Amino acid sequence: MRRLTWKCSSLMLGAVLVAPAALAQAPQTESDAYTRYELLAPGSAKFRIIYEVTANTAGAAYYFNPIRKGSVATNESVFDRATGKPLEFDVVGSAIARAGGVRNNDTTQTYIRVKLARPVPPDGGEGRVLIDKTYEDVASYYMRGDTLVFTRPLGIKRNAVVLPIGYELLSSSFPSQVLQEPDGRVGISFWNNTPSEAAVTMRARPVARLAAVKSSAAARLDERAHQNREIVYFLQQPETHAFDLYHDYTESRVGTSTYLNEVRGGSTVSNPRAKNLDTGEELKWEVLKGDAITRAKLAVPNVTPQSEVVVFRFAPVKTGESTRIRMFETYTDSVRYKLAGDELVWDRSFGRPANAVVLPAGWVLTNSSIPATVSTMADGRVRLDFINPRPDEIAVLITARRRGK
Repeated sequence: MRRLTWKCSSLMLGAVLVAPAALAQAPQTESDAYTRYELLAPGSAKFRIIYEVTANTAGAAYYFNPIRKGSVATNESVFDRATGKPLEFDVVGSAIARAGGVRNNDTTQTYIRVKLARPVPPDGGEGRVLIDKTYEDVASYYMRGDTLVFTRPLGIKRNAVVLPIGYELLSSSFPSQVLQEPDGRVGISFWNNTPSEAAVTMRARPVARLAAVKSSAAARLDERAHQNREIVYFLQQPETHAFDLYHDYTESRVGTSTYLNEVRGGSTVSNPRAKNLDTGEELKWEVLKGDAITRAKLAVPNVTPQSEVVVFRFAPVKTGESTRIRMFETYTDSVRYKLAGDELVWDRSFGRPANAVVLPAGWVLTNSSIPATVSTMADGRVRLDFINPRPDEIAVLITARRRGK
């Protein structure tokens, strides 16, 4: 904001001529949003919201979060997810938000304005924020006799709703995981992979006893919606069998200082590099093979002479902190990416929830075995985005033909 004021003052004094467009703040952009609703005492109409979001407009010093109309917000606090430390914030109107890059013409809208721990780094950097607040909304959370009702259209794609302790789930309108919390509370969690809002209505009632017992199947009950591992493949021309990629990962385990990327059998890796998205810092890396993996005492199972792993190193994670890293690599795989006659063939399984494939220039998409959101990039290349809300792999087969063939 001080930069805007200085430029305007200079323009008035005639010292510097600045075109009006140059004064405009770049539009606010964000990603990786996840919302957790914890329903408070039945009949109170109150629920706690824990909202994770990433600001990714390069250079942005603030992030603006709209306060939903019809809800009364209290008990707000904001934290930097990289350090776990509190962030400064206040509540502002639409004029200030628009000046800060928010594109919204509703003059009655109010926002939580968060001062980021540092300006968002360039070249894909991020400012990761956690907003903790309590909403009171009688239209969204109410009682019908002894039945609890939570009904709310949710525009954020990744969500969890947690029942009050001592309540059992009767119904949920949106396909979801049902996951019991360590303290015995039951919740639903889902990743909405449609372009529309999720019309969520859930009902619950008191239950005599619901013990907080760890399930014998706990190893298979990881919350998919809270995972935020993403990967984007940029296919080179199919004759090369090569593709560039980057994948993002958040590490929050205290003391962890490495990320291991095991190279699939039949693939070769080159050009690795990595950066800390929170700070923009370039990270150290090395490629180890066979016995070198064992000597480094890395947690890689079933090491053979052909085993290969890329090791990315970063500062050990401290209590309350997390590190968001982006890793870049080039792979060659003649089995899973090839040219069959005149047809490009990509045949690869994806285990992450969010995956994207960008076709090489000059190719027209002809088949995709798994549903995807398809878009055309500014340079004319076709991009396919796959969201897998299930905790399993998807076998993606893509074919394409040369444009004009």
